[in-house]
Order: sequence, then C-alpha cells, then structure tokens
Amino acid sequence: MSEPSSLSTPPTLVEQLIADYARFPREQSFQLYADTVQFRDPMTQFRGIRRYQEMIQFMGTWFQNIQMELHDIQRDREMIHTRWTLHFTAPVPWQPRISIPGVSHLTVATVDHAEKIVLHVDEWDISRWQVLRQLFQS
Repeated sequence: MSEPSSLSTPPTLVEQLIADYARFPREQSFQLYADTVQFRDPMTQFRGIRRYQEMIQFMGTWFQNIQMELHDIQRDREMIHTRWTLHFTAPVPWQPRISIPGVSHLTVATVDHAEKIVLHVDEWDISRWQVLRQLFQS
C-alpha cells in the first residue's frame, strides 16, 4: 500500500472565491484577477487590478463591520455566478446597518497560462435609492 501524497492540490477558483467572501474585505485573492480586469456595479465602472484593489481597500477603510454573506456560487464553463448580501455599518453618527442583496457575474479566461477573472459585474437587487433610504430608517 502506498503512502498518501504529501502534495495537496491547489484550491479551485470557486473555492478561493468562497474563502474571499468569508473574509471580505480582508486578505482578498487579487491574483485571481487579470491585470486588465473590468469591473461594473450600480455605482461605478473601471478597468485594472489596481483600481479594483483600491475599491476593496476603500470599502474596508470607510465602512464598518463588513460582512459579505454568500448564499450561492455556481460555475458554468467560463462564467461564475454568485448570490450574496453585503452588510455594513454606515460611517455616519447614528451608525445604521445597511444591507445590499445582489449577484456577481464573473467571466473567466485563460491569461498567461492561468485562469483569471477578466470581467466582474455586480448587480444589486435593490435600487441605489433603496440603499440610501436605509441610512434614515430606524
């Protein structure tokens, strides 16, 4: 009988994303993204890994008690779809808790011989106005 291999297989892209959601916005796996990744959500759009890192860092600095609740993640060939709810405490004196449910659509392609996310599109299940209204609800 042979001994089990001491080599472990690296986590899949989906497994790495699950781990990133669990610790968001800390210690994100930015190496999963192409240098030229495109990002879009209801508030902004841009291109480039540096801008993506800056956005995540801004959220981690500005918002308090961030929790990214992952409800579902599915991979279908070159697409990964996630369903989530982002919770955070808004940086205003009365500190309301904000919740934004939504989905992400991630397009995966081979870049420099590795699978990378080349497009990240977030869609919210509520409007920007509904998010703003949460600031003033008791």
